[in-house]
Amino acid sequence: MPIFLDTGNLTEIERYHKMGILRGVTTNPTILLKEGVTGGMPGIERRSREIAGLIAPLPLSVEVTTNDPAQAVDQARTFARWASNIVVKVTVHGPNGELENMQVIHDLETRHNVRVNVTAMMSAQQCFLAAMAGATYVSIFGGRVNNMGYNACAEITKLRKLLDQFGLKAQIIVGSTREVLNVVEWLEAGAHIVTVVPDLLKGMIVHPYTKETVQMFLRDAAKAEEALRIQLPIAAE
Repeated sequence: MPIFLDTGNLTEIERYHKMGILRGVTTNPTILLKEGVTGGMPGIERRSREIAGLIAPLPLSVEVTTNDPAQAVDQARTFARWASNIVVKVTVHGPNGELENMQVIHDLETRHNVRVNVTAMMSAQQCFLAAMAGATYVSIFGGRVNNMGYNACAEITKLRKLLDQFGLKAQIIVGSTREVLNVVEWLEAGAHIVTVVPDLLKGMIVHPYTKETVQMFLRDAAKAEEALRIQLPIAAE
C-alpha cells in the first residue's frame, strides 16, 4: 500500500484514483480548511463521505478535532459510522504533552472496533508505543524529522525492525513529504506507505527528459507521416 494522497480535493483524488496508483487518502482539519470545506462538522462529514465513497474500499483518514478524551472517542466512533473505509486520526499526545490520547487509541481499537491512524509523531519510539497500544497505522512526519537535522530513514528503519520483531500489526505511514526523492527512499527504508500531495505525485510521473523525448517522438512521427503522404501519390502514378 505504498502511496496515499494527502488532500481533500475531490478532483485531484478522482484523477489519480482513475490511474490506479492510489492506495488511500489522508486528510486533517488544516487540509480540509485549505480545500474550502466550511460549515463545521456537517461540512467535514459531507466531504468525508464523498471521498470515502469515491475511493472505497481504500482507506480514508479523518482526524478528530478535539483533545478531550471522552469527546475524541465519541467523535471517532461517529466518524467511523460515516463509511466502512474511514480510519480515524488521533495525535499521539495532547498539545501540552497530555498522555490520555494513548488510552483513547487503545480503547478505540480494542473496545470500539475503530481503526486508528496515530499521527504527528517524530520518532521511532513514539510510533512503537502507538503500535503497542493497538494502532492500525503509525504516522511519522519524515519531512519534519529531516528539518530537525535528523535522517528520517534511520527512524523508519528502526521502527520497521521493531514492528517486525514484536509482531505488531501497525503499518508505517511517512508523511510531511517534501521532495519526490523522499517517496522512494522512505519506502526503501521500510515504510509501508508514504503520503504525497497532488503536486508531488505529478512530479513523480512527469520528468523533463521524458517530456523532451516524447516531443521528439511526436515530431519524428509527424515527419514520417508527411514523408509517407508525399510518397504515396508518386507510387500511385
